[in-house]
Amino acid sequence: MFGAVAAAILVTMLLAIIRLALGPVLYDRVLAANTFGTATVLLIAVLGYMNGRPDFLDIALLYALVNFVGTLAILKFSRYGRLGDDVPESDQELRGEKD
Repeated sequence: MFGAVAAAILVTMLLAIIRLALGPVLYDRVLAANTFGTATVLLIAVLGYMNGRPDFLDIALLYALVNFVGTLAILKFSRYGRLGDDVPESDQELRGEKD
């Protein structure tokens, strides 16, 4: 049963890679990369369970956190063109920070 689940996750990963290559806009590609990362987390967890290695779940959790932070960084970079702490003036005005 877990072999079938692992095969289904691999198919999902293949479809995500295809969407990553063919996505017409940046957000499609970011979503495909995030989907690939989530499927990788699931695959690591399933393989850990199949092999009787519960420590794989810790690795899967760490990879999920890295995937989430990486997705946020890509989206911030695509919007602002940088990853620094400075906020553009247009966003400062929206937040009410500019005098």
